Amino acid sequence: MLRKIFTNEFNYIVRDIKSNEEFMKTKSKAHHGINRYNHLERVAFYTFIVTKCLRLNYIEATRAAFLHDFFIDDVEHMSTIKALRRHPRCALDNSKKYFDLTPLQEDIILTHMFPVTFTPPKYFESVIVDVIDDIAGIYEKYKSSSKELKAALTYIFMLTINFIKK
Repeated sequence: MLRKIFTNEFNYIVRDIKSNEEFMKTKSKAHHGINRYNHLERVAFYTFIVTKCLRLNYIEATRAAFLHDFFIDDVEHMSTIKALRRHPRCALDNSKKYFDLTPLQEDIILTHMFPVTFTPPKYFESVIVDVIDDIAGIYEKYKSSSKELKAALTYIFMLTINFIKK
């Protein structure tokens, strides 16, 4: 029951982002072993729950969390470390093209990679998004690697059985 209430309010807060054509392109971009849209939605949903429970500015934090990795091809040609440092600016610039952002939302998007980007967050909501993004990324990579590991082990097991049969 509580999850449904949270989900309904969450969807209401981000409805215009979810209906943006450019934002929908994130569904076709790989990110942490899943697509970028699902990563953004996960980070935004948990940001919504945490900031709402802490009685912070959960609406702005949720919207910014949903936009924190809103870039399409901006950093694909860059080295990994350069892309890690540059993508918050790309996400912010892209978000500003399609949505009106507050200073809080800009800070959340711009600082979600601290300390990699060297710019410390100004708001507690920014710190929360940064931490939730890190946890979500680790979880998503683990789940993705776990599936790949299971597939590889299954393949090795099948090869071993076929080898033993011969």
